[in-house]
Amino acid sequence: MSNPYIILPIVFHMAAAVILMFCWFQPRVQKLLSILFSLIGLGISVWLFRLVWHEGFQVTQAGNWDAPFGISFIADTLGSTLGLLSSISLLAVSIFSTVSMREERIKFGYFPTLHFLIMGLQGAFLTADIFNLYVWFEVVIISSFVLLTLGGKKTQLEGALKYVSLNLLASTFFLIGIALVYGLTGSLNLADVAIKIGAVENRGLVNMTAGLFLVAFGIKSALFPMYFWLPASYHTPPAAISAIFAGLLTKVGVYAMVRMFTMVFIGDTFMSITLSGLAALTIISGGLGAIRQQHLGKIFGYLIICHIGFLFAGLGIFTELALVGTIFYLIHDIVVKTNLFIVAGLMNKLTGSPFIKEQGGLYAKYPLLSLLFAIPLFSLVGIPPLSGFWAKVYLIQASFETREFLLVGSIIFGSFLTLWVIAKVWSESFWKDKPEASSSGKPWSTFSTKEKWGILVPIMFLSIVSLYIGLAAENIISLASRIAAELMDPSAYINSILGMK
Repeated sequence: MSNPYIILPIVFHMAAAVILMFCWFQPRVQKLLSILFSLIGLGISVWLFRLVWHEGFQVTQAGNWDAPFGISFIADTLGSTLGLLSSISLLAVSIFSTVSMREERIKFGYFPTLHFLIMGLQGAFLTADIFNLYVWFEVVIISSFVLLTLGGKKTQLEGALKYVSLNLLASTFFLIGIALVYGLTGSLNLADVAIKIGAVENRGLVNMTAGLFLVAFGIKSALFPMYFWLPASYHTPPAAISAIFAGLLTKVGVYAMVRMFTMVFIGDTFMSITLSGLAALTIISGGLGAIRQQHLGKIFGYLIICHIGFLFAGLGIFTELALVGTIFYLIHDIVVKTNLFIVAGLMNKLTGSPFIKEQGGLYAKYPLLSLLFAIPLFSLVGIPPLSGFWAKVYLIQASFETREFLLVGSIIFGSFLTLWVIAKVWSESFWKDKPEASSSGKPWSTFSTKEKWGILVPIMFLSIVSLYIGLAAENIISLASRIAAELMDPSAYINSILGMK
């Protein structure tokens, strides 16, 4: 169905960023406006999601140029779901930022850049043009680089350099892949390419092009062995920035991979085997990397990598059941990882150190806070009936059905490693007494009322969403099943863009 208003999430966040730039030296105004814009943005995302759910795919052709000649935008179930999750994460981070972000960083454009970042993500989820997907990726990279370097600390600059270097390398592979796709099909419209790529006789060149996209999106999503930039950079910025990165940045790479390898490069046995093997290695290497870390940010950074492997496992198996597991896990992971880094930021403040060996005594001092922290921590492990459990059940079942026993073992081993790591964090940071020689943190009683609410509200908000995902799993399964069915049969997506009946 044609609907020009589906680009409203993009336009709105661009307008929000511009308005915030006019309040450059007014941090208090920026804080209030960012929360207001985040609430409105969430409302827009809810509207778009409900529209797609009840009325089907929504399409618009920029400049009224019919596809495949113009630039197409489409809101399908997957794109609108990820747009909604992005808005949920943004609202939580915006509220948290009002009390955790120093005014010096705000005066250097933190809030405008944050909304530019979300604009880029929304554009990536809605575009139906491969080159414009590249453009939105670049918007995301530029915005995230600015956020990483705000404050100019040495560790931030080192992390940002590694981050931007490898992501620019990924962009180079992406651009070369785009050039080859255009040379092979004469089109960059995703639906048109999906139709024409099957008629290309030179399958070797098609497979090489698929390999380029695999490398490009593999770097962006931190797939093995291309993940080294992530644990080197995600722990360096303030907790609010780490939270939005952890929840969303690698997931846009996963989204691009899912979109390309369920529409364009499908039916290739070698690629499926490659994706399954890389998924298993990502799970194992990420989990083992987390075990040997003491810095809380690095621990959670390696767990991001580990769980990216779960997402790619379903894509490697490539059955409808496996994709249900991947989509469910994607929904769960965005919410939990955002919450996890907000929690980590508060733990660092309360204990005065980001190293778990120097933390301790949190449960004895703050039992109610500790129980609140337990929700994202235990959801990450996948303790039933919390959100991480159900997706793993689907992935393991799909692996057994296709006799992918390596993936079965990897998923179970990765889940065990995650349990081990979170148990270590809980034991070190919550159960044991705080070491006498360690630095003292800021007691919760010294936080102002405004600070307490600015921290608790986003944690509680994301925890409620996470509990809903786990306890109302039948609704999420219904959503994931619909998305998986659309991915397995992309004809509706193609027909909507090309105007076919």
